[in-house]
Amino acid sequence: MCHGTGLALAGADIVINSRNGDELESAMARILEGTDRKGFSLVADMFNREDTVKLARKALEAMGRVDIIINNAGTNVPAPVDEINYDDWDRLVELNLSAPMVLVRELAAQMKERRWGRIINISSVEGKNGKPVLTAYVTAKHAVNGMTKSIAREVGTEGITVNAICPGLIITDIVKDNGPETAAAMGISFDEMVDMFASEAAIQRPNKVEEVAAVAVLLASEDGG
Repeated sequence: MCHGTGLALAGADIVINSRNGDELESAMARILEGTDRKGFSLVADMFNREDTVKLARKALEAMGRVDIIINNAGTNVPAPVDEINYDDWDRLVELNLSAPMVLVRELAAQMKERRWGRIINISSVEGKNGKPVLTAYVTAKHAVNGMTKSIAREVGTEGITVNAICPGLIITDIVKDNGPETAAAMGISFDEMVDMFASEAAIQRPNKVEEVAAVAVLLASEDGG
């Protein structure tokens, strides 16, 4: 279960985006399966500031209002600090940090008008810790946590909650594809990297998508107030 599926089952209409338009139709079908909810999807590259603004405005136009924002886009390019590529740094900061800010900036006013909103930033346990060769990612996630705290203080009395979820490693398709490169940059194997992340968690295993989705659904609900 992804965040969207859980929210649709809980009664929410859904907006999703991807850089890959071929993925959107099948993803939306999976999300809405077994529900009576409606969905809107848009091809938008959140590395691009203009696309992120477009996503927010098109979502508002299509749905009439946006009650819940889940900022889930993110990626990593591992590199030793003395080999960080400046273009990679800028792109990672744009996607992991600036894009969530842009969506909140564009959509917060209409939440304030109704005095109800839920903003959920998917951060990372590395937003509280640190890892070698992950400096750009870790820096952005620390900043996301700081942004979350600041905005929460600003809008909390206006019926809007702002939270960050900080999961550990989740073995998603992206992690399977890109994880070996990250592990190699750390000088270890992929399996050793998975074991390292798992050993840092009280539960001694990677997280599951379903677990993060369940937390997001709770935070998005009235009970999450």
